Amino acid sequence: MRLVGLDRLIGGGFCGEPILMQALAGQPPSFDEDFRAQLYELFRWRRDVRRFRTEALAEGTLDRLIEAACLAPSVGLSQPWRFVVVDDVSRRNAIIENFTQCNQAALEALAPAQAAHYARLKLAGLREAPCHLAVFADEATQLGHGLGRRTMPEAIHYSVVGAVCNLWLAARVEGVGLGWISILDPERVSASLEVSPAWRLIGYLCLGYPEREDETPELQREGWERRRAKETFVTQR
Repeated sequence: MRLVGLDRLIGGGFCGEPILMQALAGQPPSFDEDFRAQLYELFRWRRDVRRFRTEALAEGTLDRLIEAACLAPSVGLSQPWRFVVVDDVSRRNAIIENFTQCNQAALEALAPAQAAHYARLKLAGLREAPCHLAVFADEATQLGHGLGRRTMPEAIHYSVVGAVCNLWLAARVEGVGLGWISILDPERVSASLEVSPAWRLIGYLCLGYPEREDETPELQREGWERRRAKETFVTQR
């Protein structure tokens, strides 16, 4: 297990003068029509990946992805994200066992027909993915001096979710797949990784090069659910 140093994640930025921060310096950028089209294409092709090739990420890739994550907005500029790179085999095996037990419990809670469908789904790439990254929210951080958190303390968690979304899009640009695993007992994850009691698990991520790429969500391809039109989710008052 490797903890990404907090001196690189908070305060004056990440890695001294990061490339991404340099790109933001000076005059505001102008995003033309071609760029906007590519951006929306990126949104469409960002997928939850469960099927990975086993080769390691190219050198420097993970640092760039974490750097992108650290550009996310955060409530009160609290920067509450904490990243743990899980390399240790025994810790990874503990996470895999955690998933296996939680997945079995989820299967047993379903009606027989739906359980049979569920059992056919591949819901994690924990064994194949070369990189495991646990992302936590530091609920005790003093950064930001509590601004914006009195009425909605959960905004700390939302901030870290925003960081994960940044990382996810940056991964897709680099040709890297990301799988976000929620079928885990978060308290057991924290115990396995021996992190601070003040850290709340937000996401356990698998990263690696995907076996295949597709703009359609795998759960839709497998008939579990389908994507609805935006009008389904909009209410006017």
